[in-house]
Amino acid sequence: MEAAQLTCLFLLLLFTCELLPEVLAEVEKSSDGPGATQEPTWLTDVPAAMEFIAAAEVAVLGFFQDLEIPAVSVFRSMVQTYPDVSFGISTDSEVLTHYNISGNSISLFRLVDNEQLDLEGEDIESIDATKLSHFIEINSLYLVTEYNPATVIGLFNSVIQIHLLLLMSKASPEYEESMHRYQKAAQLFQGKILFILVDSGLQENGKVISFFKLNKSQLPALAIYRTLDDQWDSLPIAEVSVEHVQNFCNGFLQGKLLRENRESEGKTPKVEL
Repeated sequence: MEAAQLTCLFLLLLFTCELLPEVLAEVEKSSDGPGATQEPTWLTDVPAAMEFIAAAEVAVLGFFQDLEIPAVSVFRSMVQTYPDVSFGISTDSEVLTHYNISGNSISLFRLVDNEQLDLEGEDIESIDATKLSHFIEINSLYLVTEYNPATVIGLFNSVIQIHLLLLMSKASPEYEESMHRYQKAAQLFQGKILFILVDSGLQENGKVISFFKLNKSQLPALAIYRTLDDQWDSLPIAEVSVEHVQNFCNGFLQGKLLRENRESEGKTPKVEL
C-alpha cells in the first residue's frame, strides 16, 4: 500500500467523527476596553517582517499592492477573532519580493515547521470572513497543537512526518504542570516532531486512544506515529516530564519500539522510562 494511502487509512481510523463544516473562533473583546479595535502590525521593510515572523508561533501577513481591494478589510477583521495569532501587513515591494509575492496575498507562517502557506490569485479575489477563518483554523500549528476536527487537517498537511500525541484529560489536576513540561520538550524537537495534545476527557477522542491499543486506565500516555510508513509506538506514563518525553522520542527515532517489548511479555503495564 502506498504511503499516501496508508495515511488516508490512518485518518479514517482515527477521525471518523464528522468534521465541522466551519470551525470559527469565538473570543471576547480586547481587554483594552469596550469597543477597542486591534490592528495588524505595519511592516515597512524586510528586517521588520523577518523579525515579526520569527517572534510568532503563527503569523498571518497581508501582502497587498492595493489597499482598496475587499480582501484588506476581511484580513483586518480577523485580528479581533484570533488573539493567539500575530497579524502583520505590508505594501513594501521589497518585502513582497522577499516572500515571493507577485500580487496580493494573505500568507500564514508556521514556526513549528518553517512553512509559508499562501492565498493568492482567485482565492484572494473571492475571499470572505468564512473562507479566511477556515484557512487560519486548519493551518495554525503551534509547538503544541490541540487536536480538533480542524487542526487535524493542518497536522497531516505538515512536512513533518512524525507526530507525538499526549493523551491526557484537560480536567486532570496535573494537566497544567504536565503541559508546561510537554511544551518545553517540544522545543527540543522543533522541526522534527509535531507535538499534539489529545484531550482524553472528550468522548469523541476515544478512537484515538483505542487506535494506539490503550484504554483510559493507562492514561496519561504518549503515542508517536510516522505518517510515511504507519509505524507507531505508545507508552503509558505515571508522570509527564521533559526527560520521559525526550527519551521516548529519541528511542522511536532510533527504531526502538517499546510496545513490541510489552506485547512480547504479554502485558501492558503503566511504566516510567
